[in-house]
Amino acid sequence: MKIKYEGKGHENVRSTHKMTLEFTKDGHLTPRGDCIVAVSFPIGCAQLPPEFKKLLSNDNAALRIRISCGGETDEIHAQGSKELKLTHPTDIVIRKSTFIDDRTLAINANKAASDLKKALVENLKKNIPVEVEFEVRHSAMEEERHLPLDFLENP
Repeated sequence: MKIKYEGKGHENVRSTHKMTLEFTKDGHLTPRGDCIVAVSFPIGCAQLPPEFKKLLSNDNAALRIRISCGGETDEIHAQGSKELKLTHPTDIVIRKSTFIDDRTLAINANKAASDLKKALVENLKKNIPVEVEFEVRHSAMEEERHLPLDFLENP
């Protein structure tokens, strides 16, 4: 399942946090927000579609996050968990660690804010649109699609 949203870049985007990456509904950003990569995001975890939350709240869920801004794009891969709360009203956080709170969208990510492509980060510092696509899949779903056909031939 894919969902897309649009936020904005901000002059105070630093993208230096080594463990997390965040999108926030807040329109203002101080230099202390070193994990925030987009402001004025239309949703927090609480407003995610129920079907998306259900798919993501599974230990077999894989999440791809694609961030695009000013012609530059980067991807993050992370995983869901049955422990996700997904209840924060303003924030969405992707984590390299396994820590989970109400702001956590995904854990065990392969990238944090500091790992994003530098050209993308430069564009995130501008007050221009930031497109974010989230795609969740279950590894079990993938396995079902690729089952060998020989099981049909051998009753």
